Amino acid sequence: MSVSVENLENNMAKLTIEVPAEDFEKAVQKVYLRQKKNITLPGFRKGKAPRNLIEKMYGEGIFFEDAANDLLPGAYSDGAKESGLDIVSTPEIEVTQIGKGKAFIFTAEVAVKPDVELGQYKGVEVPKTDTTVTDKDVEERLAQEQKKNSRTITLEDDQEAAMDDTLTLDYEGKIDGVAFDGGTGKNQTLKLGSKSFIPGFEEQLVGVKTGETKDITVTFPEDYHAEDLKGKEAVFTCTIHKIERTELPELDDEFASDAGFDTLDAYKDDLRKQLQDEKDKAAEQAKKDNGVSKAAENAKMDIPEAMLNTRADEMIDNFARRLQSQGMSFEQYMKYTGADRKSMREQVKPQAKIQIRNELVLEKVAEAENIEVSDEEVNTEIENMAKSYNMSAEDFGKMIGDDQKKMIREDLKIQKAADLIGSNAVEVEKTEEDEKAEEPEKTEE
Repeated sequence: MSVSVENLENNMAKLTIEVPAEDFEKAVQKVYLRQKKNITLPGFRKGKAPRNLIEKMYGEGIFFEDAANDLLPGAYSDGAKESGLDIVSTPEIEVTQIGKGKAFIFTAEVAVKPDVELGQYKGVEVPKTDTTVTDKDVEERLAQEQKKNSRTITLEDDQEAAMDDTLTLDYEGKIDGVAFDGGTGKNQTLKLGSKSFIPGFEEQLVGVKTGETKDITVTFPEDYHAEDLKGKEAVFTCTIHKIERTELPELDDEFASDAGFDTLDAYKDDLRKQLQDEKDKAAEQAKKDNGVSKAAENAKMDIPEAMLNTRADEMIDNFARRLQSQGMSFEQYMKYTGADRKSMREQVKPQAKIQIRNELVLEKVAEAENIEVSDEEVNTEIENMAKSYNMSAEDFGKMIGDDQKKMIREDLKIQKAADLIGSNAVEVEKTEEDEKAEEPEKTEE
C-alpha cells in the first residue's frame, strides 16, 4: 500500500491511498465466497455457481462495492498512520480507481490539528466569585435536609385536603351534561398546587375529605391543545379515595440529634462549613474555567469546519446514548421535537467550537511549559478509574491497553495546564455588565 499527502487550505489535507491489485483481488474473492451461497444460476445448485459465470451474468463489478467496503476501514487506518498527520475529523472518502486487475485507489479528505499561537495565558483577569455563605443559604440547606427526613401520612376521613397534598381520585368530565373523550380518569393521583390539571381545578379541591364526591366547574383555556374543548365550560365530578400529606420533622435539637449533633445551632454551624467548602471549591473551578476561556480568547487558531462537524457529531452521539439509557431512542426524540441531525449539529457547533478551542490552547500551554506526567500519576489515575468499575488496578490496566494509557497521560497534562492557568489568574471584582450577563433571561408569562 502507498500513501501520498496533498496539503490543502484551512488545515485540510487529502490522502491518496493505493491498495495493490492483488490485495483488491483477494478482497473480491472473499466477497464471492461469502455471497455465493445466495446466488443461483441455471444448471448449478444454489451456492455452486463459478465466480466467472456470475461476473459474466451480472457484470464483472458485482462484488466490487462490497470488496471496497471491506478494504476501506483498514486501508484508511493504515494510510492515516503512515501519513504522519494529526487527523482530527472523519474522512470524506472518494474512490478514484476500481476495476479487475487494477490497484484500488481512493482519496480521504481530512482536517488536521491546527497550529495555535498563544497569547497571554498567565495572569489573565477573571471575575471574582462571591463565596459568602448567608443565613439564607444555611436555612435553605437545612430545609433540604428536613425534606429528606419527611414522611408521608394518609389523612383520616375527617381531615381536609390542603395545597401540596396528594389526592387519589376518580373524575368524570361533562360539557352540557355529555361526557367527552379524555375527560374520565380512575384512581388518578394529583398533587394540589402542581398545576398539572386545568387552571382552577386543583384549587377547588382544597378542603375535600376522603370519600367525598364534589363537582368542579372549570373552563378550558382558549389555547388548549384539543380544538373541540377550547374555551368550553366543563363540570368534573370528582370522588376522593385517599389524601396523603408530606409531614416534615420539627427543626429542633431532637432533629439535630438524629443528624449527630447536640443542638440545632451546632448542626447549622456544620452546614455552614459544608456550604463554605462547596462554594470555595466552586469558586476555584470557576477561576480555572474562566482563566482557560480567557487564555483561549487571547490565542489565535484556524479551526477547520470538518473538525467542528466531527466534534458536533460526537456530542450528538453522546446525547443519543444518554437518551437511550433513559429509555428513549434518538429517533423518538427527533420525532417529538421535530429536530433532525443537521439542525442539531448547527445548534451544538458553537459549544463544540469552545471545547476544541480550549483543548487546543491547553495542549499548547502544556507544550510551552514542558508539563510532564509521571508514571506514578498515571497509575494513580488508573487506580481511581478502576475503583469506579469495581476492578483491580492491574486488571483495569490490562483491559484498557497502551493507547488508552497514553490518552490518560495526555488528559492529565491538560489538567495540569488548566491548573497552571487557574493558579496564575488574577481575580477582579465583577462589573455590572458581568452580573447582567449572568442573570437568566426573563420570559413573559
